[in-house]
Amino acid sequence: MGGDRHDGHGPVTTLGPVLAGTRVLVTAQRRASDLALALERRGAEVSVAAALGVESHIDEQTLLDRTRHLIAEGADIVVVTTGIGLRGWLDTAEAAGLGGDLIDALRSVRLVARGPKARGALQAAGLVPDWVAESETSAEIADFLLAEGVDGLSIAVQHHGAGDDGLETRLAAAGARPYGLVVYRWGPPPDRAVLERSVRDTADGSFDAVVFTSAPGAAAWLHVVQAAGVLDEVLRLAKDDRLVVAAVGPVTAEPLRTAGFDPLLPERARLGALVRSLVILLGDASTSVRTAGGDLRVRATTATLDHVPLPVSPSGLAVLRLLATEPGTVRTREELLLVLPGESTDPHSAEVAVARLRDAVGRAVVQTVVKRGYRLAVREAP
Repeated sequence: MGGDRHDGHGPVTTLGPVLAGTRVLVTAQRRASDLALALERRGAEVSVAAALGVESHIDEQTLLDRTRHLIAEGADIVVVTTGIGLRGWLDTAEAAGLGGDLIDALRSVRLVARGPKARGALQAAGLVPDWVAESETSAEIADFLLAEGVDGLSIAVQHHGAGDDGLETRLAAAGARPYGLVVYRWGPPPDRAVLERSVRDTADGSFDAVVFTSAPGAAAWLHVVQAAGVLDEVLRLAKDDRLVVAAVGPVTAEPLRTAGFDPLLPERARLGALVRSLVILLGDASTSVRTAGGDLRVRATTATLDHVPLPVSPSGLAVLRLLATEPGTVRTREELLLVLPGESTDPHSAEVAVARLRDAVGRAVVQTVVKRGYRLAVREAP
């Protein structure tokens, strides 16, 4: 597939119910409720099936011992890799009566942040990073620090969920004295049965979008997809524009690209920007069919007319999806039979399905072409 898709359709006139009728799968545990709420406010139906869990404070005593060492001995550089990691570190220090001392110690060192989330967490704590790796990679941090020289420097590294990713090794090889501060690690999914069911539902075409907020989470989800033997089905849905695979940033997108997906990326690696990208893409007029009855959108499990969900049956949805593939093109009863659930070869079954569909969506939307078949009543753009 091609390169990453950035939203570029321009502003949407409203952030109202433009996601009405859409089903979105959130694969994250961290901040899943915030992401789900933001999407639900736009009308989406959201399911959460975390691909990974978060194990907090695996070795709290070691974390506190190294925090006391930092407070007492200082450091030349402190690397903050994640916002949640910094907040967890500060919370743990606060509970141990070290909160104020840790903040004072961090004010006296050079602070390096791995991306905007880490920078935001530092700023929220009243701290100002001296340098930010905009690519959100530890490799960029290592390249930057090694270019400046780290021989003999004491460097504390707050690790992210995946643990040590080689940063300390590169720093030590260049003569630095690094040590890690592990606040949390990724663990197994909180409910594997829910995760596996969501993967099967994705392959069955039950979601309009799947959202990822971390590279380890994306890799773990893909592992479950491959284990279930449905990667080809999910890739086909994405290629046919029936499934949007969205990532919060380029680092998160990398495992998805490697697997063959073309992920949607926001202009900024933030959850709010990710939500807006989904709103723009799924709610944009270019994704709809202008019919005599209004703007029609065929979603994963329903259809909407001017963002209002329609009471269509699975048979009616299958017919609408076929008619919307080439708006205005006449489809024969035999073609409709091929997409209807079941194995009926009776043309009357197609006629019944269309009659029920017209009752649900309005007769102005689906037209009968005498002795030929059926088509959408397409309205010309103004």
